[in-house]
Amino acid sequence: MNTLLSIGHGYSAQALSRLLIPQGWRVIGTTRSPEKARTLAALGVEPLLWPGNISAALAQATHLLTSVAPDEAGDPVLRALGPQIAVMPLKWLGYLSTTAVYGHHGGAWVDESTPLAPTTARGAARVQAEAAWADLGHPLHIFRLAGIYGPGRGPFQKVRDGTARRIFKPGQVFSRVHVDDIAAVLAASIAHPDPGAIYNVCDDEPASPEDVLSFAANLLGLPEPPIVLYEDAEMTPLARSFYAENKRVRNDRVKDELGVVLRFPTYREGLAAILAAEK
Repeated sequence: MNTLLSIGHGYSAQALSRLLIPQGWRVIGTTRSPEKARTLAALGVEPLLWPGNISAALAQATHLLTSVAPDEAGDPVLRALGPQIAVMPLKWLGYLSTTAVYGHHGGAWVDESTPLAPTTARGAARVQAEAAWADLGHPLHIFRLAGIYGPGRGPFQKVRDGTARRIFKPGQVFSRVHVDDIAAVLAASIAHPDPGAIYNVCDDEPASPEDVLSFAANLLGLPEPPIVLYEDAEMTPLARSFYAENKRVRNDRVKDELGVVLRFPTYREGLAAILAAEK
């Protein structure tokens, strides 16, 4: 039996498990929350509380996916389990990274061959984590994810309750990806391993945040949220850090090498599908 050990079994990994479990896969997912463990069990995932003893799961896993972000000291999974993972006879190893590793490009296009030049601490930590996982010598596959959205993670609630603001910074665009398209890319990579491969995971159309919110409001039949200039907007430091980088991310490799056809090639299809599912 193919067994996926998913360390940090969060939003994207759960979407992947919804594809794999019906195919007969065994999925073991770690979580820090006992409540979430019960939810995962109800979905057919075998939950493991982290931190804890996961030696048995490591011994049984044929595939491993890690979704855990690095901290100030580096990658916490490698700190805790690096030597054990290094000797696992894995068929596939996946690491979920971020397009923040490319840094700021003034709205220009980047692809997987673009030199890594992070401009934020978050991006720099990811560059170091990617290198640390590569040093294990396993069949590593790196997935650089754009901004993730999907069911439960769309803009609709803020538009409905009137708290949404269209933050305007001239020329600013973001690349995005629907969680179901992330799952499709991961599943395709598992089916066709290519050790050392790096994939940008995003949709076809980088777009400004104000355009996305306007579209969401129009879908709901509500007024467009008010415009707020970037320099006047109240944001958390993390949210403001996203605006420090401006780039358009290419996704040709997931199409050309993995044969993935995006279900949601732009935010328009993705948001419309989320709203339809809610109804």
